[in-house]
Amino acid sequence: MARRLRFNGTGSGVNGCPAVHEDLDTGEVIIHGPALTDPDDIARLRHLGEGEVPIVVPRELLVDFGPQEVTRVPNIIGLDEFDRLFTQFEHTAWRLETRRRYASDEVTDTYAQFLRGEPVDWTGRDAEWCAERREQVALGKRFERVRVVDNPPTPGQLYLLDNARRNSSVGEDIRQLWRTDADRLQLPDEDFWLFDSRLVARLSFTEADELTSVELITEPMEVNRYAQVRDAATHYAVPYEEFAARLAASE
Repeated sequence: MARRLRFNGTGSGVNGCPAVHEDLDTGEVIIHGPALTDPDDIARLRHLGEGEVPIVVPRELLVDFGPQEVTRVPNIIGLDEFDRLFTQFEHTAWRLETRRRYASDEVTDTYAQFLRGEPVDWTGRDAEWCAERREQVALGKRFERVRVVDNPPTPGQLYLLDNARRNSSVGEDIRQLWRTDADRLQLPDEDFWLFDSRLVARLSFTEADELTSVELITEPMEVNRYAQVRDAATHYAVPYEEFAARLAASE
């Protein structure tokens, strides 16, 4: 069975070599780069086994992209602390949404209206949340999301596409990305917020799509990986208005 590999990073922005990958199941680290070929250098290596190939990598590659802990201990924060992140950040808050449904959406009146085929009036909904968003945007901060969508979209994804009208009205930039494109880009199948490109709040859900915990990640190598995910997703995602128009035209 093929390994489940995650690309951690590269020390080269040109040819992608050398680079570091990590096996998500075993935790093993895989490094590729130029081989050490000088016979005199190879002769001086100790414990080089048959079939092993010595490679040369910059020290910075391991510092920047190699795991910093033998066993990673999650830093789980409470929901109150998580909520405070949305006013404490300084510049940007970016979200990736990958799930096919969210249990919290399905208990709302607006979700019931949407399923009945009724137009949802988003004005006045979640007034406190909207006021906070407007206040933060007025301070010059940016809120952005990319939502991964199946083909055909699930009811929950169609609801969030309609919900984007509310988020957009308070200053968020909302974009959609087909799941086939997300898979092609090898984006992680997980939800997270990235704040100021320096800390990540990774969200965990039950099999019933209920939010259970929030993990705070500040390790530079891990944060950099999520920043790369943001850049790729944002580049290929489509503004929600354009996405909705294309979807309607295809029906």
